[in-house]
Amino acid sequence: MSALRMAAVSAGFGRDLEEDFAIAERLIKEARNEDVRLLALPEACLGGYLLSLDGDAADAGPPPLAVDGPEIRRLAALAGDMVVVAGYCEDGGDARYNSVVCVSGDGVLGNHRKVHQPLGENASYASGDGFHAFDTPVGRIGMMICYDKAFPESARALALDGAQIGVCVSAWPGSRTNAARDLERDRWKRRFDLFDRARALENQIVWLSANQAGTFGSLRFVGSAKVVDPGGEIVSATGVGPGTAVAEVDVPRALETARRSMGHLRDRRPETYGAAGQAGHAG
Repeated sequence: MSALRMAAVSAGFGRDLEEDFAIAERLIKEARNEDVRLLALPEACLGGYLLSLDGDAADAGPPPLAVDGPEIRRLAALAGDMVVVAGYCEDGGDARYNSVVCVSGDGVLGNHRKVHQPLGENASYASGDGFHAFDTPVGRIGMMICYDKAFPESARALALDGAQIGVCVSAWPGSRTNAARDLERDRWKRRFDLFDRARALENQIVWLSANQAGTFGSLRFVGSAKVVDPGGEIVSATGVGPGTAVAEVDVPRALETARRSMGHLRDRRPETYGAAGQAGHAG
């Protein structure tokens, strides 16, 4: 099987949907010109993230969009022959969800509602209830959003469901206390990178991490979009500014090579883990 060219974006998005779509269209066009087949855009790239993480009642939040509505169909049309992953505020009827959708020109391939909510985010969104991998033209993918990746069970559930590629989209800011003037030295930036590398390594999967960049409201995002191989090595990264991390990976071969001698999923002993082992017994 030929190598898959994939990319993760670090960019800023705001409340203006038309402007967000213009940015997304430009990024998709640039990626297509580089023969990218799988592109990850950040969390909340359609409508922007929250203005703060303090449960600000004055913040109406991003516009809620239906997963089967015209905006997601518009995104799918832009994707065309590519597979594109993008974050948005999902209209769930009685509740709003911080969600991520995977689309191609054929429509919606997968959708995930953020499960883990940091700080005051639960004032704006309801929580999702699970993690599931799904098949796409570029391989089996599992998605999560930002704080989800701080919990190893999230990525492990996706890997046990057969995900070859983990895609995590984020609006991950710099530290709220003792903020570093240089984002490269920020402690929350270090955590962001450590989680990306650890989730790839412990599950021996390819990892694609997109993030917001710049500032929005009171938040200053750490950027740092990247592609990580199944050994936990960063093979492409943007740094803290805007940009696109592009890498070419033969995904099945990379997984086979990583798991040949030490297979972390194969060698699990779930019967010894107590309640933690109930996450799944597949291997």
